[in-house]
Amino acid sequence: MKTTASYLRVIGFMILAFFLLEITVDSGEEWAILKYPIIWAVLGMVFFFAIAMEIIAAALQRILYNGLSEEAKSRYVAAETLRQQKRFGWFKRKYTEMLGAKPIESEQEIVLDHNYDGIRELDNKLPPWWTSLFYITIVFAVVYFVYYEVFDGPTQIDEYETEVAIADKEIAEFKKNNKDLIDAETVELLTEPSDLAAGKAVFTANCVACHKDDGGGGIGPNLTDDYWILGGGIKNVFHTISEGGRAGKGMIPWKTDLKPSEIAQVASYVLSLHGTKPAEPKAPEGEIWVDANAPVDNLQVKQIDSTQAEANNDTVSDGIELDK
Repeated sequence: MKTTASYLRVIGFMILAFFLLEITVDSGEEWAILKYPIIWAVLGMVFFFAIAMEIIAAALQRILYNGLSEEAKSRYVAAETLRQQKRFGWFKRKYTEMLGAKPIESEQEIVLDHNYDGIRELDNKLPPWWTSLFYITIVFAVVYFVYYEVFDGPTQIDEYETEVAIADKEIAEFKKNNKDLIDAETVELLTEPSDLAAGKAVFTANCVACHKDDGGGGIGPNLTDDYWILGGGIKNVFHTISEGGRAGKGMIPWKTDLKPSEIAQVASYVLSLHGTKPAEPKAPEGEIWVDANAPVDNLQVKQIDSTQAEANNDTVSDGIELDK
């Protein structure tokens, strides 16, 4: 037991030294023992110091013991044995009580009449920890049943949907604070004056040589009309700027020079030029592009008698007349 106590003391010294070093050494978010290898040397010194102290203490104890008379040695051994019995007897007694078993000296009180080849059965009770755990499971089952079946508690599907909703909010917040994570599929049209001003600055610095400062077009196409070569809308324009225009037409992929957030800003600025009047607009190129998801304005729907309909310039279909 002295050896065990010595080991425990050494381990205690090492743990104490470790935490003292972690508290006193400024290592930021990293463990000091990982950031500064010299700490291993310090802990090694503490370890050898603790071992040396244990060796010295054991040697001094042996010298003092050898200097005692035989009678004194007998009294010392008896006192040490009694001290060990008292120390660990308490643990043994508590362990036996926790198991709900009778101590060996009292087992005759619970011996049953069953006897087979000298093997007899003891009527030990179930351990208190086992019976307590069993009762706890019964209480838990009752509470669980009442909460989920009687009071209609949330099902696993409800909990899943709640977690998904929370995750969606966290993702939206994360994307809001990390604008450079967007791509052509997730980009959205920016309308804030600050974003459009930033987009105009990028456009002026990189795009006016081909599209002119008013977007009227030069080497590149006119950006103010309804015609688009590679498709309009924020997603198509973002993709065109990021990946480059038609092969061999001079427009390079800007994804290596601009951040995704900057591409989104300049794409939004380009779309804000639609409908403006450039000084020298270039002739239309490409095809008229209509956003299929855009809201339809000024659409009037009225029911008419299809038998009385006359062929004219209006669109007639199944009794519905659409007037622009």
